[in-house]
Amino acid sequence: MKDDTARAASLLAGHRESIDRLDAIVVFTLAERFKHTQAVGKLKAEHTLPPSDPKREEEQIARLQRLAEEADLDPEFATKFLNFVISEVIRHHEQHQTVSG
Repeated sequence: MKDDTARAASLLAGHRESIDRLDAIVVFTLAERFKHTQAVGKLKAEHTLPPSDPKREEEQIARLQRLAEEADLDPEFATKFLNFVISEVIRHHEQHQTVSG
């Protein structure tokens, strides 16, 4: 029984290490993504373009749903996640418009 518990504890620790590493990757990837969307927001503000692009957003959601299906991830979850990210990006773009306008 002790061997089973020790083995389970070791497996659990391994999974948690992987989760921690992946969480770091997600955070740094989101930071890189937002650097690019901030640049897009500045360009949009400089050229008086609207902060949101519904056609692009629709295309991105469809693309992410396809990727989620390929990755065996719930497409509904992926859509909710992307919608959250898009809403943050639009909020940042609107802030750029206020500063530039």
